[in-house]
Amino acid sequence: MNRTVNADVIVVGGGPTGLMLAGELRLGGASVIVAEELEKPTGQSRALGFTTRTLESLDQRGLVARYGDLETSPMGHFGGVPFDYTILKDAHFGARGIPQAQTEAILEAWALERGAEIRRGHKFLAFEEDEKGVTVTVATPDGRQEQVRGRFLVGADGGHSAVRKAAGIDFPGTSGTQLMYLADVVNSGVRLRPLGERLPGGLVQVFPMPDGVARIILSVYGTSPEDHGESPEFAEVAAAWQQVTGEDISGGEALWVSSFTDSTRQAAEYRRGRVLLAGDAAHIHLPAGGQGMSTGIQDAVNLGWKLAATVRGWAPGDLLDTYHDERHPVGARLLSNTRAQGMAIFGGDDSQALRDLYTELIALDEVKRHLAGAVSHIDIRYDVGPDAHPLAGYRLPPRTLDTADGPTRTPELLHRAQGVLLVLADEPEVRAAAAGWNSRVTTVVGTLPAPFDEVAALLVRPDGYIAWAGSDESGLDKALHRWFGTPGTPGTPDGAR
Repeated sequence: MNRTVNADVIVVGGGPTGLMLAGELRLGGASVIVAEELEKPTGQSRALGFTTRTLESLDQRGLVARYGDLETSPMGHFGGVPFDYTILKDAHFGARGIPQAQTEAILEAWALERGAEIRRGHKFLAFEEDEKGVTVTVATPDGRQEQVRGRFLVGADGGHSAVRKAAGIDFPGTSGTQLMYLADVVNSGVRLRPLGERLPGGLVQVFPMPDGVARIILSVYGTSPEDHGESPEFAEVAAAWQQVTGEDISGGEALWVSSFTDSTRQAAEYRRGRVLLAGDAAHIHLPAGGQGMSTGIQDAVNLGWKLAATVRGWAPGDLLDTYHDERHPVGARLLSNTRAQGMAIFGGDDSQALRDLYTELIALDEVKRHLAGAVSHIDIRYDVGPDAHPLAGYRLPPRTLDTADGPTRTPELLHRAQGVLLVLADEPEVRAAAAGWNSRVTTVVGTLPAPFDEVAALLVRPDGYIAWAGSDESGLDKALHRWFGTPGTPGTPDGAR
């Protein structure tokens, strides 16, 4: 039975991941409905910035200017041991002091400008999948139930994802063992501790936020998550703060209070048929290094163009499968590094030997570069095929491309979320090889600094990763078919397996 399609993709969850995905889908020409349970944004901001690679991803879509003046921090830490992330070229500890609410507002405005439909107050209840698409049942703000139809369903609805549970996708991992309080407080008089302070009874951090607000994070050693609710009162936080620090902050005013744990889990599958997962619905972990929201946004950037290509009909048959193949290992590595940090951060005296070892290792430049690459996410390399050029699979960093029309920053070439062929040497055959894909791949001629001056051309995917590098037209042709399908007119939308 043919049923009316309301949108190509139904996204459940209107946080940063879902909103970024909505914008990406619209850039790719796919229609999208975002179903968000909350009737209005909470204004709360668990995340306070994003990693180097996420900042680059936002730059690729022309979104960085919407933040105004952004500051990045060269100094960061791993497991509580501080070091300078700029030892690795392009790396920093991220853009800091940016409330998550601001990012959500920017991404929502961007998605709406591009024609995404965002339905607030719509709670996901269930879905049915068939060979043509998915039918999603939601509860509306007035208490009714209604159905929306799409070709694909994406769960971007957080760690307790109802979509993941409805799809029957396993979420293996470890339960939380340590509770952490989080509160935004004014008039507390507390001193800043941006990199954290270890005390005999626990760990405390204090970050500055706009308008005189202090972000307080507190962990009392030995505090079990089972003994406390997810929404503690400020009096509980103030009492714990005094227990650990000896300071009285009870006279402050809490704008909001929450808690989180070091629970670590990852979805066994990022895709099952016509259902996909992204962000916290796919992975939860200790928020060490501000990597959580950042990884979700990068999930969306990886998935968006592939899903749009699939519903528009030009995607190669297995393109959508590469979302799991590429992002699941990234999520697994994220969980590994945050668990390792948690062991050092929360281990108390029992983990002092581990912290001492971290301190010794981080004194080595090679270790600094490795850890900076892992936490900043700029050392991610996707498998783009056997015998790939050493540059292939890595992201194209922000550089200035010198063209006949003047200098251009490489992120600007990706604002439209299309592929880009950078012809960096006088190779007319290479340029001509991409002619059949000119509706999906933009060809640009220019020069780049080292090490890119050593290759004739680069094929860059819409997410900013290099799919091919070299001078061999046959290799380029294979890469174009691999990532951008058969040249010519799009075929029939499909993509279920």
